Parts: sequence; structure tokens; C-alpha cells
Amino acid sequence: MSKTITIKNSVYNELKGYKKENESFSELLDRLINSQSKKDILKSLRGSIEFESKEKILKEIEEKRWEKRD
Repeated sequence: MSKTITIKNSVYNELKGYKKENESFSELLDRLINSQSKKDILKSLRGSIEFESKEKILKEIEEKRWEKRD
């Protein structure tokens, strides 16, 4: 079964740079997920995403955490 996901163009372009020739995006994501710990994946992506407002992002994260607890 397959799923459709939506990502920003900047994220797509970043992932495209990691993709090998003739590798599908599913294969790329599978390779990235299985080749590193989740902590290492986050570390490797550090600096590749720019936030317009750190405070706004932190507020959204906090709100999402409370939504999950309800």
C-alpha cells in the first residue's frame, strides 16, 4: 500500500540531493531511516532547514504536545 505525503519544495530539493541515481524516494527514505539512528538523522539535517520564527515553532510544538495528551 502506498501513501501520499506533502512536503515543502525546499525539503523536496534537499531530499533530491540525497537520492541516488535510479533510486525512488521511498527507497531513499527507507535507506535514510534504516542507516542511522533517529538522533543521527536529526543531527545530519541540522542547518538544512531555516526557521522564520523560532518562538513560533516552539509554541506550535508545545501546542501539539498538549493535543496528544488530551
